[in-house]
Amino acid sequence: MALREPAFTMGVEEEYLLVDTQTGDLADNPPDSLIDDCVKELGDQVTPEFLRAQVEIGTRVCKNISEVRAELMRLRSGVARVAGKYGLAPIAASTHPYGDWRDQSYVPKQRYEDLARDMQAVARRLLICGMHVHVGIEDEELRIDLMNQARYFLPHLLCLSTSSPFWQGRDTGLKCYRLTVFDSLPRTGLPEPMASWTDYQRTIEHMTSSGLVQDGSKLWWDLRPSSSFPTLEMRICDVCPSMEDALTIAALFQCILRMLYRLRVGNQRWREYPNILIQENRWLAQRYGSQSQLVDFGKRSLIPYSDLLEEILELVAEDAEALGCTAEVERARAIVRDGTGAEHQLAVYAGAGGEDQHKDAMRAVVADIAQRTVAGTS
Repeated sequence: MALREPAFTMGVEEEYLLVDTQTGDLADNPPDSLIDDCVKELGDQVTPEFLRAQVEIGTRVCKNISEVRAELMRLRSGVARVAGKYGLAPIAASTHPYGDWRDQSYVPKQRYEDLARDMQAVARRLLICGMHVHVGIEDEELRIDLMNQARYFLPHLLCLSTSSPFWQGRDTGLKCYRLTVFDSLPRTGLPEPMASWTDYQRTIEHMTSSGLVQDGSKLWWDLRPSSSFPTLEMRICDVCPSMEDALTIAALFQCILRMLYRLRVGNQRWREYPNILIQENRWLAQRYGSQSQLVDFGKRSLIPYSDLLEEILELVAEDAEALGCTAEVERARAIVRDGTGAEHQLAVYAGAGGEDQHKDAMRAVVADIAQRTVAGTS
């Protein structure tokens, strides 16, 4: 029986931090009515996150990148409009440049209270935000097969998204500090290769029956089968200040999955490498972002990320055309050329005086992120 082509529908989730429009400081105790007002305007596509200073949005199921664009424009601008009534603004960055997690409080919901109780200080440090991209893969066996192969490309996607160079007022020297915080949780990082959907289900059942987790949503891998939808959910990326960057990454992930499916139809597949090797590229992406060199495991050598990106763009050109996202995918070159969110933050900090004018420079960074978050949404 021939394998049916997946729908390759898309959905994007983004987490934002709320900041004071005057000072740039985190809104550590925003009024409950802010979320209520967001829900009145945008429906259940806006929800609170673990910390009170966070808010999450999720697009509807989208047929293509054009629909994703319309959704992100509506949701980003809607949250900004509501937050503005309270003297606040959303920033799409994976860390606040100088916010202190010790000053934050979490949302009083049962699942968050359980997380705080179980994880203690590890959970309380989660002053971080991410972007998740879902792609519809209805066939369960195919979902696992594509997950196994797509692990290879996760560091390449991370390179384009980095937006967390600062932590508690310090330049960390990393372009993505967020993952160093998130990786302190259990069941994070690269996904475990699975032999089949049954193998995956057996693993989840083993963990639930042992009392370790309630369900598959507690596997916080960089890429996982969603526990709620028939999708593969990519979770490795920082949230992007630039909506255009977010669209490029979402489109590229969609195209990579279609390319891998296309290889399978042609009785081919991407070579699978052990996590210990992919982890090295993951680290390089965290450290250097789009200016990385990553290992080409076939050549066994470090290659500039810009060169590897060109190879990926060539691999998925046919898929981008079929999915109607060629412009978004090819814009990845502009991210490398102009810099990711992390690189923009570092440049703004330096341009505003850097360490000599630390407090003002940090606030300039926050103001710049806030502006970038809503650029192009109206």
